[in-house]
Amino acid sequence: MTDSTADIRPDSSPLGTFERWLTLWVALAMGAGLVLGIVAPGLVGAIAGAEVASINLVVAVLIWAMVYPMMVNVDFGAVAGVARQPGGLMITLAVNWLIKPFTMAALAVLFFEHVFASRIAPEDAAQYIAGLILLGAAPCTAMVFVWAQLTRGDATYTLVQVSVNDLIMVVAFAPIVAFLLGVTEIAVPWQTLVLATLLYVVLPLVAGLVTRRALAGPEAIAAFTARIKPLSMMGLIATVAILFGLQGEAILNRPLLILLIAVPILIQSYAMFALAYGAAWALKVPHRVAAPCALIGTSNFFELAVAVAISLFGLNSGAALATVVGVLVEVPVMLSLVAIANRTRRHFPAGTP
Repeated sequence: MTDSTADIRPDSSPLGTFERWLTLWVALAMGAGLVLGIVAPGLVGAIAGAEVASINLVVAVLIWAMVYPMMVNVDFGAVAGVARQPGGLMITLAVNWLIKPFTMAALAVLFFEHVFASRIAPEDAAQYIAGLILLGAAPCTAMVFVWAQLTRGDATYTLVQVSVNDLIMVVAFAPIVAFLLGVTEIAVPWQTLVLATLLYVVLPLVAGLVTRRALAGPEAIAAFTARIKPLSMMGLIATVAILFGLQGEAILNRPLLILLIAVPILIQSYAMFALAYGAAWALKVPHRVAAPCALIGTSNFFELAVAVAISLFGLNSGAALATVVGVLVEVPVMLSLVAIANRTRRHFPAGTP
């Protein structure tokens, strides 16, 4: 996104025109995908068939376009600074790795095996549960920098939280997802899951680190990320269009399905924010740390979730659709939580970490 080491000023504009209207662009991409699936089913089918070892090559390129720019922003050298204010990091890690994946799985099972059981076939319900599990197990790394800026969060500390989460995600994402999918009795293709984690987390992380070291200082990094930032949004929009092209018939035949998938995501998002933000308030964490830590614990790494859903279950699967609904829900929900954080700033200490 933007340079995470830059100062955040009250009068600065943290979002460009494109990012500010991201919800609209995602909605338009969904509509374009639906039209594409109807008027050019052969093209969409050809994209779906471009796979090697269960990894779709077209989507892999688009996911890399989304993930790589944000990985360049990750500076592991900043981790040492967390000792000055460990509370925010501890809250984020507890929510992301000890609570959030399991509550998302529980909500998914509750709604799709019980509340919505009369509306959704069991085999479809299993797919939606899998997609929601992937969302819940992938903590956000990209859009976090935007949410932090909107709340005037401490940019360096946010970077520390993202960096530590990325390190944990490299080793914890695949086992947690495999465990939760196993609990819900969904077959887990371990080889594909590990391969997707390597492809969409480990390798972009390494590429980002190599890029940072090749650039001469923060100003060069900021200039480079500013140049490649549009790639991330373009990759997201193109991926959404492809996914909805493949899901077009199911969506048009069952428009209520999108709303049903969104329900547990909405409950999870607001509940996790309340938990993390409340814990930060109780521990008297400064607002410049409290707001980003709660937002990181709420949002999802939907790029990774989409990629792994495609790799595990296919482009036109219910799991992939569930992760795409996560994309649509994410932006307006997070903007509403940013507004809540900004309105409650006075209840937190104003100090910097």
